[in-house]
Amino acid sequence: MAKSIKKKGPSPLISILIVALLVSAIYSIWNPSSKTPSEKVNINQFVADVESGEVIEVKVEDTRITYTLSNETEKYTYKERGQTVNEVLEGTPEVRVKQLEIEVVDTSGKDVWLNIGLAIVPFMLIIGFLYFMMRGAAGANNQAMSFGKSGARLHDKEKGKTSFKDVAGVAEAKEELEEVVDFLKHPSKYRAMGAKIPRGAMLIGAPGTGKTLLARAVAGEANVPFFTISGSEFVEMFVGVGASRVRDTFKKAKRNAPCIIFIDEIDAVGRKRGAGLGGGHDEREQTLNQILTEMDGFENETSVIVMAATNRPDVLDPALLRPGRFDRRIVVDKPSMQGREEILEVHARNKPMAKNVDLKLVAGRTPGFTGADLENLLNEAAIRAAKYGQKEITANDISEAIEKVSLGPERKSHIMSDEEKKLTAYHEMGHAVVGHALAGCNPVQKVTIIPRGMALGVTWYTPEKDEYSLSKEKFQHRMAAALDGYAAEEIIYGQVSTGPASDLQKVTQMARDMVTRYGMSKIGPISLGDQNDEVFLGKDFGHVKNYSEEQAALIDKEVKHFVESAHKLAKDTLKKHDKTFKRLSKALLKKESIDRKEFLELFEGKKLKKKSA
Repeated sequence: MAKSIKKKGPSPLISILIVALLVSAIYSIWNPSSKTPSEKVNINQFVADVESGEVIEVKVEDTRITYTLSNETEKYTYKERGQTVNEVLEGTPEVRVKQLEIEVVDTSGKDVWLNIGLAIVPFMLIIGFLYFMMRGAAGANNQAMSFGKSGARLHDKEKGKTSFKDVAGVAEAKEELEEVVDFLKHPSKYRAMGAKIPRGAMLIGAPGTGKTLLARAVAGEANVPFFTISGSEFVEMFVGVGASRVRDTFKKAKRNAPCIIFIDEIDAVGRKRGAGLGGGHDEREQTLNQILTEMDGFENETSVIVMAATNRPDVLDPALLRPGRFDRRIVVDKPSMQGREEILEVHARNKPMAKNVDLKLVAGRTPGFTGADLENLLNEAAIRAAKYGQKEITANDISEAIEKVSLGPERKSHIMSDEEKKLTAYHEMGHAVVGHALAGCNPVQKVTIIPRGMALGVTWYTPEKDEYSLSKEKFQHRMAAALDGYAAEEIIYGQVSTGPASDLQKVTQMARDMVTRYGMSKIGPISLGDQNDEVFLGKDFGHVKNYSEEQAALIDKEVKHFVESAHKLAKDTLKKHDKTFKRLSKALLKKESIDRKEFLELFEGKKLKKKSA
C-alpha cells in the first residue's frame, strides 16, 4: 500500500505577509489618485486655465479635479464637497466650457471597499498572530509528548549492506555470531530442539576493534531490520524519560521482529546500581531497570536479539550479564598478526597498491593496532600518495604512515642546536645499543633524532611476533633499555637532562606492576592495591588501600630496588659496548635517521654504503 504524502503548507507568517501584500495591491488599484500629479494649483488657477483655452481634459474624483493642458502638463486642485464643475466655472465663457472633456469618476463603491479593507486588515493581523502563537505552542506540546519516544534509528537493509566478508581479524567472534545469524534465519529449527532464543549478545573489546561493524554484519547476513541507539541517548535529566525510551525501543523492535537492537556504549546506562549518588531513584538506574525488565519480558516466539558493545565490562551491573539477558559475552580482541594482515587486505580493496607493498610485512610492523588503526594507517598512506601526485600507494608511503600514526608527524620547524642534537643522539643510541644487546628486548626498527610528536628523538622497537605474557627477565631487560638514555647522558656528560622524564615514569610504573600485580618481588605472590580501573564517583569515595603502611614502605623499597638494578644493568651494558655506542652515536648525529638494516651493519663494525643518487 502506498503511503499518503502529506504536503506541508506555507507557514502562518508567510500567509499573513501575502494577505497584507494583496490588500496593499487592492488599495493601489482602487485608489489610483495615489499617483501624485506634477503640480498642485488653487481653484482660481484652474478657472483661469480654462478661460485661456489651454485645458483639454478634466477628471473629477469626489472633491479632486485633475486636468490636462494642451502641452500635456497635468495639474490638480480641490473643490468643495457637493459642488459641481459647472458651478466652479460659473462666469466662464460657455464656449470654453463646452470644449472641455469632463469625466466624473464614481468613488462611492471604492470608498466602501477601502473602508472595509482598512477595517479588516488589523483583525487579520491579530488573528494571524494568534494562529502563529497557537501553532508554536502545539509544536512544543508535540515535542513534549514525543520526549519519551525512542531515538533508535532503523538502518536500510539494502543501502550499505554489511556482511561477514567486510569483517576480518576476529575469526572467533564471527564464529560465535554465526549461530545468532542462523537462528534469525531458521528459528523453527532451534525451537524444535527446545532451544530458547539467545536474548542478548555482549560484544566486549578495546575501542576500534570492530564491535559495531560486527553487529552490522550480523544484521546484514541475517537480512533483518537493524535498530541502533547509543546508551547515552536513554539518559536524560528528567526521571522516567530513559525508561520510557527503552519501552518504546523494544515496542518498535517487536513490531519489526525478527530484528536486532544494537546498543552502543551500553556502559553509559548499564553501570553497577548503587554506585552513584542517586541511589535507587537515579534516572540512569531506572533506565537500567527497564532494560532488564524488557529483556526478561520477551515472549519465547519473538525473534528479537539485543546486541550491545562496551570496552568497560568491569563496570557493568551483574544483573545485565546473567543468563537470560546477555547470554553470550563475545570478546573482540585486538587482532593477531594474521588478523592484521586480513584487515589490511579488506581496507586495501579499493586502493591502488604498488607491487612492492607487502601487507604481511606491514602487519608485522603494527603490533597492537586495532582494525580502526589499520584503516587509518592505509588512509594516511593514500593521503600521502595523493599529496605527491602518485598513482599508486608505495611501501614508502605506508612506512611513513606507520611512523606518523605511531610516533606523530615530523616537526620540521623545530630546529635544535648542535649541542641538543648531540645530546639526543647519545640518548637515543643508548636505548638502541642496550636494547639490541639484551635478549629480552624487541628488535630495534629505527633510530632517529628528528623531532616527532612530543619527542626530540625516537628509538622504535618492533616485536618479531605477538606477545601475550612477559617473564621477569624480559621486564628487567626492557626497564634497562628504557633507562639507557639516562645512563648514556650520565656516562658522556656526567649529568642528566630533562630528556629521560618519560622513560623514568615508564620504568617506575613497570617496577610497581612487577611488585603489586605480578608477584615478582620479595614480597611474594600477592596482589596489592585495587587493580580495578573503575573511575566513577561512588567507587572512588569507597576506595580503601588493602595493605598497611608497613607494606606500603616495603612496596616502595622493592620498586626502588628494581629501578636501581635496571639502571645498573643499563650502565654496565653501555660500558661493555662503549666504542660501538660512541661510533653509532656519531653516525646517527650525521645521518639523523638510521633504519634496522643500517643499525645492524654499524653494530657489526661495517661501513654504510652510500646510496646512489
